[in-house]
Amino acid sequence: AGSAAAFAPVQQGRTSTAVQAFENELGVIAPTGFFDPLNLSKNISQEKFDEYRTAELKHGRVCMLAVLGYVAPETYRFGYDIAPGVSTYDIPNGVAAIDYIPALGWAQIIFFIGAVDYWGVLGDFDFGKPDLGDKEEERKLQELQHGRLAMLAILELLRHDSQNLVKPGFDGLDTLITGFPFLYN
Repeated sequence: AGSAAAFAPVQQGRTSTAVQAFENELGVIAPTGFFDPLNLSKNISQEKFDEYRTAELKHGRVCMLAVLGYVAPETYRFGYDIAPGVSTYDIPNGVAAIDYIPALGWAQIIFFIGAVDYWGVLGDFDFGKPDLGDKEEERKLQELQHGRLAMLAILELLRHDSQNLVKPGFDGLDTLITGFPFLYN
């Protein structure tokens, strides 16, 4: 009798209210569906969910730029002085650059990021926006997906680079981009 109980139908638990409330929102995609393992959307209003989605979109955009900024110096340097006597050619790539940027440089970076975040300095301009027509929902979903991927990508780039600082050559590779040796000649 005990072994037959293993194959007996089990009563399914009810899905949470959060899943029912937000399961049709943009960004809910297969195979995960509405993914909220920490139950951050439990018992929240639509306005709060929209705040979370705006934050996700903003973080995704920042991470897309971060990945680009992390990989681009591997292929090209602009060759200007970021401080008197400190050329961009002298600064290493990735996490190793942290020790080479002077205090005034960090102050400029922090001020610029704060200004953009607080005042929206970069703005919302009318020019350069494509007329997407009926593909607007599809493009918004793509932007969310690309942002989610970029968030994971920058975390992996930072992890890999930090591990390479602790134990150089741990992966047997000397460069971030492999397969294109001409980039480093």
